[in-house]
Amino acid sequence: MISKDKILLFLLFLLTLGIIFQELVDRMNQPKTPHQSRDLQLSDWFRPRRRPYVKTVTDWLAPIVWEGTYRKSVLEDYYKKKNITVGLVVFAFGRYLDNYLEKFLSSAEKYFMAGHNSIFYIMVDDSSKMLWIEVDPLHTFKVFGIQGAKRWQDISMMRMKIIWEHIVNHIQHEVDFLFCMDVDQVFENYFGVETLGESVAQLHPWFYKKNVNDFKYERRPFPTAFIHNNTGDFYYHAAIFGGTPLQVLKLTQACDKGILQDKKNGIEAVWHEESHLNKYFFS
Repeated sequence: MISKDKILLFLLFLLTLGIIFQELVDRMNQPKTPHQSRDLQLSDWFRPRRRPYVKTVTDWLAPIVWEGTYRKSVLEDYYKKKNITVGLVVFAFGRYLDNYLEKFLSSAEKYFMAGHNSIFYIMVDDSSKMLWIEVDPLHTFKVFGIQGAKRWQDISMMRMKIIWEHIVNHIQHEVDFLFCMDVDQVFENYFGVETLGESVAQLHPWFYKKNVNDFKYERRPFPTAFIHNNTGDFYYHAAIFGGTPLQVLKLTQACDKGILQDKKNGIEAVWHEESHLNKYFFS
């Protein structure tokens, strides 16, 4: 389930040299005049002190966004003026198409980027099973037939290749931001512009309070996703990741490269694409 208070712990990697934490603190209480015409600054909308009992800024000064730490009205006003389009890639093969896709899309239609243009890129192995869903005028559904695989592990690992190929072929020209999500989820609340960033990852709720040695990183030295013992920062959930098309392209290409290298060596990372995703973000 996707729930803002309980599960959505989003780490927005705003990888910009100009973001300095001290500047964030100094500007936090400065009023912003309506006529200012400049790029959105982190200090305009991010309020880390609103959640004093959880970590809200990483050691490398990226924001960890929780409910209550952002000014939604500021973000909405900014992105409305930008007239952005946000993409959402979802895969549904076999029983996932039969059992989960309709619920996922129905909830996404209601809660995903409400009030903004969005394109749903739906990857299925049997397009004849696609059911009609009433779509908001701002939303577009695009269905792509993808050849399935016998093992879920193979499906999991081939997603990265499919995503980057579609980004190169058309997605990069169609959206400003892109998310990739697992289909066996349901939106329970609004998933909006507070999640937008250059590179975005979801902190896995099961591991948020765990010691780094309890993370399910690939600790074996042979796979390319290997991370040394006693090393790591956060454990990221492959169920949701995103950012600008360029950053998602870099992520998916890097993960696909590692997966292919392991395959040549007859190896599979312990948690497949999630292990490679964690290695990419850690690196």
